[in-house]
Amino acid sequence: MKFNETILPNGLKVITVPMTDNPAVTVLVMVSTGSKYEKKETNGLSHFLEHMVFKGTPKRPRSIDISRELESLGAQYNAFTAQEYTGYYAKVNPDHIDTALDVVSDIYLNPLLDQVEIEKEKGVIVEEIKMYQDLPHRYVQNLFMSLVYGDQPAGWNIAGTEENVKSFSQKDFIKYRKEHYVAEATTVIISGSFNEKNIIEKVGKAFSGISLDKKDNKVPVVQVQTKPEIMVKFKETDQAHLVVGVRSFDAKSENDVVLAVLSTMLGRGMSSRLFQKLREEMGVGYYVNASQDSYTDHGLFSISTGVDTKRVEEVIKVLLAECKKIISEQISEDEMKKVKDYICGSFMLGLETSDARAEYVAIDTILKGKITPPKEEIEKIQKVTVEQVKEIAKKIFVDEGLNLAIIGPYKDKAIFEKILTFNDRD
Repeated sequence: MKFNETILPNGLKVITVPMTDNPAVTVLVMVSTGSKYEKKETNGLSHFLEHMVFKGTPKRPRSIDISRELESLGAQYNAFTAQEYTGYYAKVNPDHIDTALDVVSDIYLNPLLDQVEIEKEKGVIVEEIKMYQDLPHRYVQNLFMSLVYGDQPAGWNIAGTEENVKSFSQKDFIKYRKEHYVAEATTVIISGSFNEKNIIEKVGKAFSGISLDKKDNKVPVVQVQTKPEIMVKFKETDQAHLVVGVRSFDAKSENDVVLAVLSTMLGRGMSSRLFQKLREEMGVGYYVNASQDSYTDHGLFSISTGVDTKRVEEVIKVLLAECKKIISEQISEDEMKKVKDYICGSFMLGLETSDARAEYVAIDTILKGKITPPKEEIEKIQKVTVEQVKEIAKKIFVDEGLNLAIIGPYKDKAIFEKILTFNDRD
């Protein structure tokens, strides 16, 4: 994968990712801000603003004007908000790149933020919050972050609270945009089939009105934990949904690729250890996933599953025992090869499309401060050794960093306290 980075005189970063064999082009604008840049009273504002940019600009006064123009091109378009970035994109036929660039830059730079539209959208977002609360496999992820990080931005819901959402006014959005939607925090990615000769000039012209103000920073994540922590959310369900996880390492850490191997070995794919154990051998649940989530200044290694409520204690013991086996038992070279090949194969398949490549370079830029070429990433994966996997497992699979969030018909966390440990049990 080829890419080129350009810093314009105003500080705006432009990344071009040419794909001559691709029938589409993606225009993605990513800003280095999200829920971690919020205060308690503004939690949810980043996500709310993402909604509001589609509600109209002076050039396109109504939301229907924006959607109709993009859909008349057959475009795929959307936006997303995370803890440390917010993105807006449109994916179109290469013939329509100029229009896509015009629309995406317009909504990014010139949202009307009309108070009437803000009031209407409050109801939409409140219902979105409620929707995820009614989906236990999603809601438990929010509970897990709250458990691990507590009352600080890393532990807050990206969508915010109903109370906050209902309180926001136009001045809140204007202030937030002034603090964060500035040239030095913005990256424009053009990925796919396009004319490289003049695209930088076109991007510069489209974003000529971007703010040159200085970017506000986020507060550092505070991590304090000395013993296993548990959060129980009572809900009458037929299936318990849980996340068990430990503190790990940030996105810039050299351990990132080793953690990718470890998470894949445990819980990615149907041949992974946990899938085989929980689904094929025990028959206790439909899904189980292990993942390493890396941020600029912290990381989390977690395992998520939904299982039979009557066997949840047994499952938790098994999850922790399988983690411990990484340290105590031999890992064969055949398994290592299978895991590495799975990672590398799925990684490259995940970069087939122009939007996937745009998102890859954008997230690398924001979280790591540099783009790792896919070929180099694969080389790093292939160099991971059994010893490295065992060593990282020893570092993170410790009781002091262990956490469990669970939703199900449980009112007392005491039943889980005696089993939430990596130590051998009698």
